[in-house]
Amino acid sequence: MRVHLSKGRTAVALLIAALAVFGLASTAQAKLTGNYTTFAQCPYNNPATIKCIYSVTNSGEVVLGSKKVPIVNPVVLQGGFGEEVEEISPFIGATNGVTLSKAPQPVPGGLAGIVNCKEISDFFLRISCEVTFENGVTGLNSTLELAKPASEIRISENALAGEFGVALKMPVKFHLENPFLGSSCYVGSSSSPIIWNLTTGSTSPPAPNKPISGAVGTFSFLEEGRILKITGNKMVDNAWSAPGVSGCGGFLVELLLNPIINSASGLPAAAGKNTAILNNTLNVASAAALRKNNAENP
Repeated sequence: MRVHLSKGRTAVALLIAALAVFGLASTAQAKLTGNYTTFAQCPYNNPATIKCIYSVTNSGEVVLGSKKVPIVNPVVLQGGFGEEVEEISPFIGATNGVTLSKAPQPVPGGLAGIVNCKEISDFFLRISCEVTFENGVTGLNSTLELAKPASEIRISENALAGEFGVALKMPVKFHLENPFLGSSCYVGSSSSPIIWNLTTGSTSPPAPNKPISGAVGTFSFLEEGRILKITGNKMVDNAWSAPGVSGCGGFLVELLLNPIINSASGLPAAAGKNTAILNNTLNVASAAALRKNNAENP
């Protein structure tokens, strides 16, 4: 364990030192232009904000129960984070309220892969299902959303750079979207969130899942060193549990539809039966550098 901590602290110390030096450099830059526009929604004027982050998940996959959903549409996590307390920093949400973007991901097989109309015993619900299928509205999207306020997110630069422990902790939920399912069909909720403890290191999941590994990625600097860019970042977690669906089909109908979707999707799913693999590009800058940039370019 000491080896990991030493590795993490050394790597992060170098990153922090580099950002601090470049953040205090005297060369002026244009006000939030070029690569700086990436951080337009970072609360860098908030005194509690030490760093700004803009992370794009470009690919990967989520295995939820018995369903695997590839990530084909980019998902953005943005905002700031504060001073470390025991190597963990609190997150500060984006100024526009969109800390985690809602990017629908197509579920392979669509609604037909989850719901069999003939299995629905309620006559009116079965007819509605069949009409939906006859109209070709069988596509199904799964959209990742925050299940708690952004302040519940936690980030650790040490763990991220050192490839050990929890680099990013997020409370999430999945919105299953199809006209037949209504607007409130979710896996996870504010009261029963899915907790991702993402790591760039290796996982230790319960069976039947096996350990998988992430990666910190490759470092480079932009804007004369004021922005740290990490490409090839990979965060993983396959030790989380997921509750069953709720709210599918709307009031009363969900009493009939929820069990059908749960049965077809393998939900609820205990820890060791779910997986999240996120391939990311991260951009990080010190809030001091952004504030200085604004001060020099009013």
